[in-house]
Amino acid sequence: MSTSNIKSAIEAMVQPYLNENGFELVDIEYVKEGSNWFLRIFVDKEDGIDIDECGRISEYVSEQLDKDDPIKQAYFLEVSSPGAEKPLKKAADVHKAVGKHIYMTTYELIDGLKEFEGLLEAFDGENVVIRIGKNVHTIAYDKVASARLAIVF
Repeated sequence: MSTSNIKSAIEAMVQPYLNENGFELVDIEYVKEGSNWFLRIFVDKEDGIDIDECGRISEYVSEQLDKDDPIKQAYFLEVSSPGAEKPLKKAADVHKAVGKHIYMTTYELIDGLKEFEGLLEAFDGENVVIRIGKNVHTIAYDKVASARLAIVF
């Protein structure tokens, strides 16, 4: 089974449980690091997630993986919070981040830049508006390669 198929199978497996319990699936990674494979599931909720909640989700996922067994090789399961610099994977994530400080990269140069870090002022589903100091940049959403929340020091 391909990595993308494994991620899709895991998402289908965990999404109903997460929805029922008020959690948000942020991301799933299935990666090889050195000689080991890791299945990482990043979850969050409105007011943050704690280690006990990650433990409960991990137990549920582990039980489901034992039943369905979509991954044939040995791997390590990790369930955790995405952290303070949460990735903004979906348009809905970007909508929720309006008014927050973000870091974003683009596929091509826009206004001479490929990296932007500043205040996300607006997002209408098609364009992202980010303020960096006195400069405001409007970027087509389909040009965004990656985005995440950013911590301001």
